[in-house]
Amino acid sequence: MIRLLDFIDWLLGFYVFILVVTAIMSWLVAFSVINVRNDLVRQVLYTLELLTEPALRPIRRFVPPLGGLDISFLVLFILIQLIRMVIIPDLQDLLGPAVLIR
Repeated sequence: MIRLLDFIDWLLGFYVFILVVTAIMSWLVAFSVINVRNDLVRQVLYTLELLTEPALRPIRRFVPPLGGLDISFLVLFILIQLIRMVIIPDLQDLLGPAVLIR
């Protein structure tokens, strides 16, 4: 069970990496640093959107944009970090001694 929690923690860490890459790419597009007419760039943006949009869409329903800024990314980032730093270690501590007793 501990290994499963470690794997979930790793997956959440990887998803945070994907979120950060998505944010950086959106800034690069907004400031015209990268060209969205390039097929590779367009494909990367499409893939990142497919990976992040299902998690961001429900948050956008509850958190309105502040001054035109979409803060759903920040809310999701904080939620994932809360899970990684508080919930997963607490579950590991809770399950750790039970595994040793068997």
